[in-house]
Amino acid sequence: MKKNKGMIVLFLAPAVLFFLVIFVYPILRTALMTFFKIEGVTDAIGLWQFVGLENYIKLLNTSLFRTAMANLGKIWLMGGAIVLSLSLLFGVIITSGIRFKKFFRAVIYLPNIVSAVALATMWLQYVYNPQYGLFKTFFSAIGLDAIANIPWTDGDHKFMALLIAYCFGMVGYHMLIWTSGIERISPDYYEAAYIDGAHKIHQFRYITLPLLKGVFKTNVTMWSVSCVGFFVWSQLFSTVTAETSTITPMVYMYMQMFGAGNTMTERNAGLAAAIGVVLSICVVIVFTLSNVLLKDDDLEF
Repeated sequence: MKKNKGMIVLFLAPAVLFFLVIFVYPILRTALMTFFKIEGVTDAIGLWQFVGLENYIKLLNTSLFRTAMANLGKIWLMGGAIVLSLSLLFGVIITSGIRFKKFFRAVIYLPNIVSAVALATMWLQYVYNPQYGLFKTFFSAIGLDAIANIPWTDGDHKFMALLIAYCFGMVGYHMLIWTSGIERISPDYYEAAYIDGAHKIHQFRYITLPLLKGVFKTNVTMWSVSCVGFFVWSQLFSTVTAETSTITPMVYMYMQMFGAGNTMTERNAGLAAAIGVVLSICVVIVFTLSNVLLKDDDLEF
């Protein structure tokens, strides 16, 4: 028995050590950094200046950070409603027994395997272009000149243009999650409902949706994680680093970490770490609320 315990420890030690060094230590170090003013993220601990909760207070009092959080909230709420609704619709259609299922699934998922830089460039150059862009051409052809003449890349419309493009790229990913959940539902439920006279809408409402509660929680959590990491799209749609219409907390974190942007005169890795902690707390709150509000134990089979 003692020999078995020794072998267990021997085999587990590398994995545990790897986990502590790669995951636990960076998390603890980042949380500790939030209470200090640090010029460089790689500075030795001896160079850190203790400031207590000053970094968090400064964030709350900074209008640019509040704007970034407001933009993130709009991306999470508006974009989430669009992406999760469309992805669920496509998931239901894909699993309804249509022909060429694999082809349509691949086409919808395709934007996820394309680089975000290439995808954003496509939208800016070939969709939103005010002269020959897809929106301009399509809406002019059907007589909707008011929409065709919208300057999508100006300050008033840039955020919505960014949101539409981002949602286009995320629908396929969440569709696969919905599809995996729908395919796990036993066909017996639908057969029994059909025999009882329930049509497709009733089957979707009373069978599919209730049995997808767990999948919905997964989708909301994954959407929240992707939103808090919103960076590349914001940078590509902005002509300057700190453009208020597209700035997000991750962009503001980058500015604080590396002193980027025209308005940054100093670097403070401690403040950047505080932003990371705030974003992590937001994801934890969303995850907790999802588990509280969406429970699977009230389902009856």
